Amino acid sequence: MMKTSFVYKEVDGCEIRGDFYSVETSLAPLVVYIHGGGLIWGMRGDIKKEQIALYQQAGYHVCSIDYRLAPESKLPSIIEDVQDVLIWLKEQGADRFHFDPERIAVTGSSAGGYLALLAGTFQVRPKAIVSFYGYGDILGDWYQMPSPYFSKMTAVPEALAHQLIQQKTISEAPIERRFAIYLFCRQKGKWIDYVTNADSAKTLIEYCPVESIDAHYPPTMLLHGDMDEDVPFEQSLQMSEALTKAGIYNKLITIPNGIHSFDNDMDAPVVINAFNQVIKFLKETL
Repeated sequence: MMKTSFVYKEVDGCEIRGDFYSVETSLAPLVVYIHGGGLIWGMRGDIKKEQIALYQQAGYHVCSIDYRLAPESKLPSIIEDVQDVLIWLKEQGADRFHFDPERIAVTGSSAGGYLALLAGTFQVRPKAIVSFYGYGDILGDWYQMPSPYFSKMTAVPEALAHQLIQQKTISEAPIERRFAIYLFCRQKGKWIDYVTNADSAKTLIEYCPVESIDAHYPPTMLLHGDMDEDVPFEQSLQMSEALTKAGIYNKLITIPNGIHSFDNDMDAPVVINAFNQVIKFLKETL
């Protein structure tokens, strides 16, 4: 599986990269993948090889991207990176990698699904969005109150969370080095505090895609397990209802008894079926 790495921007001495996986077909559509990790950990290499292969077999180029991570960088900067990579791909990447700049889909998982949904509100928007267990509302109690699920785990002291925060801008970090930050935030209901620099919740409404749907929002597919212990299933349900109300074409794929990161088991029949529906959706919308 050949890949080409590239730098799409540099900020504060941090090079922010993407990996491009090409297909032989010239001017084929492009699927951009945004990794999850609560905006705190993750890297472009987290995309599953099986998923790259599925997209390529369907005739799509694939591009997996990094972005600045919190809490070293805050939410506006993270969103800016996703905006900038879409602009870079259209203005520079299309000539370099020979894909169709008018047929770009953005997909992501968890926090990456959230960023994918936000991409539907940008000035330069994808033509389609696929969100795996993402969320449209960062102001709900699920993110602002202590999580019953994470509170059952070993308590993380704030001092430990602080020790893991770097003194520089970063755009790549493995889960092993950062999960304790996220766990602390979920145990104490402090994710908003660590990831944003907002003075009040009202200033964050523009960062809630469920509140920013307009007539030009792209067609969207949402996939979510109804037993998700991290991001509530209701987040995708609410997003689907809001899109339908706005007249935007969307599909909600419910994974029965599906937990968070249900797609870790790419051999499960329900996951195979889900990706078949994703490919069908992409062929319909790109």
